[in-house]
Amino acid sequence: MAVDMRLPTVKKSMTLSAPAVDRKDLVVPGDVITSDTGFMRGHGTYVDDDKLTASVAGKVQRVDKLICVRPLKTRFNGEVGDVVVGRITEVQQKRWKVDTNSRLDSVLLLSSVNLPGGELRRRSAEDELTMRKYIQEGDLISAEVQSVFSDGALSLHTRSLKYGKLGQGVLVQISPSLIKRQKTHFHNLPCGASIILGNNGFVWLYPTPGQQDEEAGGFYTSLEPVSLSDREVISRLRNCLLALAAQKVLLYDTSVLYCYESSLQHQVKDILKPEVMEEIVMLTQQKLLAQEG
Repeated sequence: MAVDMRLPTVKKSMTLSAPAVDRKDLVVPGDVITSDTGFMRGHGTYVDDDKLTASVAGKVQRVDKLICVRPLKTRFNGEVGDVVVGRITEVQQKRWKVDTNSRLDSVLLLSSVNLPGGELRRRSAEDELTMRKYIQEGDLISAEVQSVFSDGALSLHTRSLKYGKLGQGVLVQISPSLIKRQKTHFHNLPCGASIILGNNGFVWLYPTPGQQDEEAGGFYTSLEPVSLSDREVISRLRNCLLALAAQKVLLYDTSVLYCYESSLQHQVKDILKPEVMEEIVMLTQQKLLAQEG
């Protein structure tokens, strides 16, 4: 039986070059946001003794005279244009139900997906009968938020070849608040793997694909065996994502790549050890600060 014994070690002296800043926009329950009675009370706030007070831990957002607090840990509140990764939970009449880490299951309509072959035509009863041939329960998909229903449920679409059914890879679930909003959330990393950073906190890691069959209309999934080197890269990236999330660092392509590079001196299984995790994330933050400076 293998036993992992760790002895106390002298920590490397590492400091961040940027000075610590007192974040006035971060509050915890009970913090007074403002005593000015001219502001309106929004979500995550209440009035106590004519003072606007936070009821949740999060970031203060001001829109004109409206003040609200956006929670740091919450379910995904989708907006139009968000990229999401979700799992099919149910096949219904002319629609699929998708778990996207939000309060309600999202909806993917049959009319909102590309047909195999890229045909542009009305969906027929035959298409409805063969829905499970396209996507079935348990399948993972990438999609974009098309609209938001009145009850808060999301309507998705996969009308682009970059969206659709996902094949072989690893799903990592983290808090949606740690995903940095960017122009694109699909990245081919130089290390040999690709990543989809879903705004809903679902991150998909997979081997960088070759030329995709465009006639499949987003339903093509490669079943070729994944090489050992690719699996090791994906496993290392997965542990790097968990390390960054544990230290509350925003996830985007640059931070993930810097963390991957900083972890190369350690074995994959050692990345999630507390002292190694702290060292890797500190090096990553130093690189990010050097890049910004």
